[in-house]
Amino acid sequence: QVRLVESGGGLVQAGGSLRLSCAASGSFRRINDMGWYRQAPGNQRELVARITSGGSTNYADSVKGRFTISRDNTKNTVYLQMNSLKPEDTAVYYCNADITSWSRSLYDTWGQGTQVTVSS
Repeated sequence: QVRLVESGGGLVQAGGSLRLSCAASGSFRRINDMGWYRQAPGNQRELVARITSGGSTNYADSVKGRFTISRDNTKNTVYLQMNSLKPEDTAVYYCNADITSWSRSLYDTWGQGTQVTVSS
């Protein structure tokens, strides 16, 4: 099984920046796509950004131009650089990874979440 551990959340003023990290550990054949999602109170979990193993990315319209997703395949880690933060970015941010197991089965897994709070 794979474990995802997020870090880097916190409290920041509007206009500030934060960098989230998510490291995968465990036994697996391959990590495929990785991504970040967020969930604000009373809202459904929504996609923030995703990145393929080859580095192709896609973003939610609400974060385009402000957030950047990247990954280091040698460290099995995905990052989310968040700039020009707004109060509406306040949420719990979750890391997600699509995994190919040693038996070649496919599954996805989630981290425990990290709180991001942006004050106005």
